[in-house]
Amino acid sequence: MYQNKITLMPQDILEKEFKIDTRGYRLREVDQFLDTIIGDYEQFLNIINNLEKEKSDLLAEIVNLKQELRNSRLNMEVANTSTNNGEVTNVDILRRLSQLEKMVYNMSDKKDNN
Repeated sequence: MYQNKITLMPQDILEKEFKIDTRGYRLREVDQFLDTIIGDYEQFLNIINNLEKEKSDLLAEIVNLKQELRNSRLNMEVANTSTNNGEVTNVDILRRLSQLEKMVYNMSDKKDNN
């Protein structure tokens, strides 16, 4: 996701060659500094990858929780209509059956995915 926004990768820094001038920098200091930068880049990339995975896991959990909330609301609606009238109608039975089918098929889909 971020690969097209990051200009330098750790390998690019490692392989970078500078021209040496008579009044140039001390190569050992430059190499040590670049090694530090490479380590930081690797850490940043690991952090980004871990956060991306965590984000996708949390989004999947949100979807599951929204589905559970919809199921609970429907169950509550069915229970309220049944208790308010004192009678169980064909519509109530069909709603319950539909809800049970959704729950069963969702659970079997989850087991198949694992």
